[in-house]
Amino acid sequence: MVYIHQAVLLQEAIAGLNIQPEGIYIDGTFGRGGHSRLILSQLGEKGRLIGLDQDPEAVAAGQALAQQDQRFQIIHADFASVAQIVSSLGLTGQISGFLLDLGVSSPQLDDPDRGFSFMRDGALDMRMNPTQGESIAQWLKQAKERDIADIIKRYGEERHAKRIARAIVTERDIKPFETTAHLADVVSKAHPAWEVGKHPATKTFQALRIFINRELEQVETVLPQSLDILAPQGRLAVISFHSLEDRLVKRFIRESAKGDDFPANLPVTVDMLNPKLKPVGKAVYPTETEMEQNPRARSAVLRIAERLC
Repeated sequence: MVYIHQAVLLQEAIAGLNIQPEGIYIDGTFGRGGHSRLILSQLGEKGRLIGLDQDPEAVAAGQALAQQDQRFQIIHADFASVAQIVSSLGLTGQISGFLLDLGVSSPQLDDPDRGFSFMRDGALDMRMNPTQGESIAQWLKQAKERDIADIIKRYGEERHAKRIARAIVTERDIKPFETTAHLADVVSKAHPAWEVGKHPATKTFQALRIFINRELEQVETVLPQSLDILAPQGRLAVISFHSLEDRLVKRFIRESAKGDDFPANLPVTVDMLNPKLKPVGKAVYPTETEMEQNPRARSAVLRIAERLC
């Protein structure tokens, strides 16, 4: 089955990159190439685009695009490896724009075999790269109750994390979790109250996915690398889908724009502060039209910053 992905904040993100026809760009989360194709449409013959993705299915889609357009290449890697990849290509400090779309792609959510969604019954996996590491089903078999509760509370911001974790541990002793429907059912029964219009397992599934893929750690790792790979006036554009990610991005841009820390009351000039980024505009959110056409865009936020000299 073919699963379609609709790129979020497509026009806004590419506009934020301020595409230069001869520039070198990196799409750190290729997915199914929605953002990449728009970037390529604005590049000249000498322009170049490098796509990264840790999902083998996304890489296969990227390889098909690379066969059609010689300006594009796809690399099977997570975006936290970007500085190493750029260095190996001899392009450190030469990247004109770096795009990150931190959301889960629609093909990943819609394919039951990937185990991301509580809406479709399938194997309980949740790995972005199913060829590496353990699935969430494997982790849940041996995880301690307090660790499960901590993960659900920290990454899902779920108030009832302890109650849900207790139900998970009780149930796994009877029947190990192997499917998304099984886990969603246990979480739903354990949850005493939830937001209207939201499935009771939403926050738990989000938390487990973030944890098993080390999503926040990867964001924390990649953001400082952008300072090394970007050329002067190069743009960083990041699309986040929940507050934990966006908080990291917002703080990184703010601190990079502020510059180095100096002792209080020490007279310093702006140049001495050595700021490395400047924010470009305010946070950008999807329009009402986009959210109506693509409900998965409703929590997205785009932040853009420019590398200083």
